[in-house]
Amino acid sequence: MMNFFANFKKDESGAVTVDWVVLTAAVVGLAVAAYSSIQTGASGLTDRTATYLDGRTPGTN
Repeated sequence: MMNFFANFKKDESGAVTVDWVVLTAAVVGLAVAAYSSIQTGASGLTDRTATYLDGRTPGTN
């Protein structure tokens, strides 16, 4: 039984999986933050463009 615990303590095969899970979670978190920032900027640009176009009269440049 003591040999089982000693081998279990030395085994690091699951550590790589944990590293990948943490790394993947960080990448997904950064992607969500970037998407949120881009969406906010694009929405603001769309609103300003619509306001500008609404203020113009048809047939004028």
